[in-house]
Amino acid sequence: EEHVVESGGGSVQSGGSLRLSCAASRITISVSCLGWFRQTPGNEREWVASTDSDGRTSYADSVKGRFTISQDNAKNTLYLQMNSLKPEDTAMYYCAAVERRWASSRLGYYCPPDFNYWGQGTQVTVST
Repeated sequence: EEHVVESGGGSVQSGGSLRLSCAASRITISVSCLGWFRQTPGNEREWVASTDSDGRTSYADSVKGRFTISQDNAKNTLYLQMNSLKPEDTAMYYCAAVERRWASSRLGYYCPPDFNYWGQGTQVTVST
């Protein structure tokens, strides 16, 4: 059984919107660090957005202002709202997760540098 499973991909015209979902099981996203990545054939996987267990979010410059990462802890699900889609957003999108770790009473929790749970991906295709 996968720890994270993506859904919501599809084909859309340029300027359209999609919302990706990432359903988590066997991990609790409220105490995890979460991210979205994407990859096109022959290219390296590219980081898109991430959020930590305190709700702080960060985005790649290429998607900033167009994509929004969010989570519903009650549903244990991560989302990626993608607006104003462009053909260059076409890719396989992957959800990733890793449990946060305790550093110290002064520093609190932190996100490890590597995600250890990955989904199988969901394809997003944006046409002109």
